[in-house]
Amino acid sequence: MNLQLAVLAGYALLQVALGLWMGRKVKSTGDFFVAGRRLGPGLLFSTLVAANIGAGSTVGATGLGYRDGLGAWWWVGSAGLGSLILALWVGPKIRKIAAEHGLHTVGDYLELRYSRGVRGGVVLLLWVATLTILAGQLVAAGKILNVVAGVPPWIGCMAGGAVMTAYFTAGGLMGAAWVNALQLVVEVGVYCVLLPIAIATAGGWASVVARAPADPAYWDMTQGWRYLILLAPAFIVSPGQLQKVYGARDDKAVKWGVGLNAVLLLLFACVPPLLGIVARALHPNLPDHELALPTLLMRDLPPIVGAIGLAAAFTTDVNTADAVLFMLSTSLSQDLYKGFLNRNASDAQVLKVARGAAVSAGVLGVAFAVSAPSVIANLTIFYTLLSVCLFVPILAGLFVPRVGTFEAASSIVVGVALTLFVQASTGGKGYGLLSPALIGIGAAVLTCVAASLIRGPDRSRG
Repeated sequence: MNLQLAVLAGYALLQVALGLWMGRKVKSTGDFFVAGRRLGPGLLFSTLVAANIGAGSTVGATGLGYRDGLGAWWWVGSAGLGSLILALWVGPKIRKIAAEHGLHTVGDYLELRYSRGVRGGVVLLLWVATLTILAGQLVAAGKILNVVAGVPPWIGCMAGGAVMTAYFTAGGLMGAAWVNALQLVVEVGVYCVLLPIAIATAGGWASVVARAPADPAYWDMTQGWRYLILLAPAFIVSPGQLQKVYGARDDKAVKWGVGLNAVLLLLFACVPPLLGIVARALHPNLPDHELALPTLLMRDLPPIVGAIGLAAAFTTDVNTADAVLFMLSTSLSQDLYKGFLNRNASDAQVLKVARGAAVSAGVLGVAFAVSAPSVIANLTIFYTLLSVCLFVPILAGLFVPRVGTFEAASSIVVGVALTLFVQASTGGKGYGLLSPALIGIGAAVLTCVAASLIRGPDRSRG
C-alpha cells in the first residue's frame, strides 16, 4: 500500500467511525431528517460547504480549468451567488414555514402549498435525476482511486459508495453535519496550501503562463458565464440545501450559516481553475481532462502533501454524495412512503424506510456511476432538471400568493418537457446563448404567468 492510499483509507475510516458514533443519538425522523432543528450557524455552514465543495467543485472544475481556463470560475462561483440569495431571502422564509408546520422535506412544502399531486410528480422526477448527481460524485472518487492505486474506476466508485452510505445511514443529517465539520477543516486547510505549492512546483506563475495555451479565450474569465444560468437557480431551490435550512435553529443561523457558505464558495471558486491551468502546463496531453487534479496531486507535489490532497479530494466527493443521499432517502421515505403508500406510518417505520432507501440509493448511484463515467455530464443533467422543475414552484410559492396548483403543475410540465426536447435535439448545447436550462426556466415562468391569466382573478388558489 503506497502512502497516498494509506492516508486516504485512514481518513475514510475516521469519517465512518464518527458517523456511526453520532448514529447512536438518532432516535426519530426529526433527528434524521432535520437534526432536531438544532443546527447553529457553525454546523449549518460546515455541512453546506462540505456538500457544495464536491466532485464538481474539485475534480470537475479543475478539469474545466484544464480544458477551458479561467472561465471555469463560474462553475463554483455561480453556486456561491445562488447560495447568497438563499441566505438572504429564500432560506429564512422557508425555514420559518417548515418550523411552523413541522415540515421535513421539500415535498412536504409542495404538498402544503399546492397539492399531493404536485408533490408526487416532483419527487418522482427528482429522485431519478438526483441519482445522476450521486453518480457524478462517485465517478470522481473512482478516478481518484484509479490514479492512486491503479484500480479500475468502478472499484473506486464502490469504495466511495460504501463509505458515504455507512456513515450517513447511521447518523442522518446530524451525523453528516459532524462528519462534514471534520471534512471542512481538512478541505480548507489543504486547499489553502495546495495551490501555492502546485504553482511553485511548476516553476512559478510566469512558467505556468508560458507553458499554458496562449488563446485569449483561455484567459478570459467571462467565457464561462453560462454556468450562472445552470447553477445559480439550482442552489437557490436545491432540496439538499433547503432541507438543511430546515434543520437550522432560527433565521439568524440561516443567514449566517448559508451566507458564510456563499462567501467561501465565491472565494474557493478561484482555486480549481488555477489548479487546472497548472496541470495543463505540466501535463498538456492528458487523455481525460477530469484526471487533471488527481494527476497533479499524485505526480507533481511532495508525497505527503499529495497524499493529504488526494484524501481531501476523495472525501470531498464522498461528503457531497452524502448530501445527495440525504435528498434521496428523505424524499422516498417521507414524500413517497408516508405521503402516498402509508399515510399512518409510525415515526419508527419512516426512519427504517429512510435508512433502507439510503442503502438502495447508494447501490443505484454506484450502478449509474459505472455506466456514465463523466463528472460534469452527470452534474449537468441534475442541475438542469432541478432548476427547471423547482425554480418556479418554490419561489412563486414563497413570494406570489396568487400562484396555485394549476400554475405550478403547468410550469413543471411545460418547462421539463421543453428542456428534455432541447437537450435531446441539440446534444445539450442549446441554441446559441440559449442553453437547455435557460430555455426550460424561461418556459416555466411564462407558462406560470399564462396559467394564472387563464385561471382568472376570482377563482381559488388550488
